[in-house]
Amino acid sequence: MEKIKLNDTVEFSAGSAPGPINSRQRILVVDDDRDIRQLCVEVLAASGYVVEAAKDGAAGWDALQASRYDLLITDNKMPRMTGIEMIAKLRAAKMKLPIIMATGFLPIHQFIRRPWLQPDVAMERPFTNDDLLEVVNKILRPTATPNRLLPGPPP
Repeated sequence: MEKIKLNDTVEFSAGSAPGPINSRQRILVVDDDRDIRQLCVEVLAASGYVVEAAKDGAAGWDALQASRYDLLITDNKMPRMTGIEMIAKLRAAKMKLPIIMATGFLPIHQFIRRPWLQPDVAMERPFTNDDLLEVVNKILRPTATPNRLLPGPPP
């Protein structure tokens, strides 16, 4: 696995591992826990995704402004900027990006008070690598075949 360090962001990409149909799909993982961040990166990169990681919310926000991603996976309780604060900035900037909040404590009260801050998927820790991959694949899978390409009814 190739590793390139750029500021507070680390990019990994898997070489020959089986992965998504679109191997250019880019995921940003934001978590202040180095071990969890590294595990998520390794699991997703081994499945063929291009994955970058940021060590906290502020570094994550910087990465979001510098590059385009297909998915954001974020913790909530982090130094310098929480996951909720990062989501609020994304929404204010009108950035369209699916979000998975993977955290030890889901801020349900925040989601109730401010429903526009709800991520697409909220995953409470602990979860398995398979659970993570299942959710990511579901969000990033290609759209269904358009109806015009389906065979018509029998004559």
